[in-house]
Amino acid sequence: MKDKFIAYLKDETGQTSTEYILLVAVVATIVFKFKDAITKKLFGEGGNGGILNSVLDESKFQNIMD
Repeated sequence: MKDKFIAYLKDETGQTSTEYILLVAVVATIVFKFKDAITKKLFGEGGNGGILNSVLDESKFQNIMD
């Protein structure tokens, strides 16, 4: 019985899928933890300002549109 249990622990079948599931869980945890901070950096407070607003500022591209 002890030998079968040790053989089961050493069996690596399905290990890759388990590792991928754990990696997805870690990434999801990080995203949920820092979601508010990332949103504030990208869009600013209340949607005013932020990185995206400065990058996609229409006044900078007005010459191209004319």
